[in-house]
Order: sequence, then structure tokens, then C-alpha cells
Amino acid sequence: MPTKPTRPGTRRPRPKAGKTHPKPSGRLWDQFLQRKRPLGSLYAMAPMGRVDLVKQGVPPEALGLLAADMGITREQLYATLGVPRATMERKVRERRPLNQDEGERVVGIARLVGQVEHMVRTSGDPKGFDAPRWVAAWLERPLPALGGTRPGKLMDTAEGREIVSSLVAQMQSGAYA
Repeated sequence: MPTKPTRPGTRRPRPKAGKTHPKPSGRLWDQFLQRKRPLGSLYAMAPMGRVDLVKQGVPPEALGLLAADMGITREQLYATLGVPRATMERKVRERRPLNQDEGERVVGIARLVGQVEHMVRTSGDPKGFDAPRWVAAWLERPLPALGGTRPGKLMDTAEGREIVSSLVAQMQSGAYA
């Protein structure tokens, strides 16, 4: 549809862009918090959906759920995420959402759990396999592929999470060193 010409120096209103993905609502976090949907399902979510969830603010209760799923203490999770315990405990107490960086770290670990669940489901027998607990143990093991570094030490940066995710993908393909 052609637009009307405008006088020089005036602004033409921008057309509203159509959404290419549904914007997640706070209700999606409610599904995770009420255990209607596992946190690992974030792996299957479209990347833009995960971005929107992080920008909405990850609720601090997600920390407790993720720690419980992984069979570790919240303090252990805080250490893996590289976030200060006092700050996280205050946010939990005050029910303040995590900031974007903290939220990305939480979503990153949940996504890794989902990636492992997906890998086992498509390549093996998922019966009896507990992906969150496996991930928790695996993150603490020094790996030759990382020069003896524990994968958990890399989970506090976006680049580190990408390295760890790539390592899991290599395990699935058999290219793991």
C-alpha cells in the first residue's frame, strides 16, 4: 500500500511490525514455578523467546527449583553461576527478579539440562536418566577437553556456556575429546 508523501522535515509514522514470535508472558514463568513445565524445556524454546524471558526478569524462585532439580544446594548453584550469595539471597527474600546477566546464567544452565535431556532422548534410552543431576555432577568433573578445567567454571560467562554446550554436542556426535 503506497504511503502519502510528506512535507520535507516531517516524520512519516512507522508501520507497526508484525511479531515473528510470540512474546512470552509472566505466565510462562508461572508454569515453570508451578512445576507444570520443566526448566529444561527452555532448550526447545526459540532463542527469541528465551531472550524475552530473560528481559522480563527471571524470578528468584527459579534458583531454588534449578538447585533442587540438580540435587545441589543453592550455594553450590550460586558458585557455578558466579553470582554473590548475599545478593541472590536478598533477591529471593525480596522476590526481586534477577538482573539480565544473572537471568542469562540461570537460563543457560537450564538450557544445558534441556540439551542433555534432548541428547539422551534422541540418542539413547532416557528411562531412569536424571539429566539435571547428571549435569550437576558433570559440571564438577575436570575434563581433558577443557585442559583439566571443570565445565562449571565456565558457566558464568556467555562464551563459557557456549563452549560447554558445544562440548555436550560433541559428546552426542562422538567427537568428544
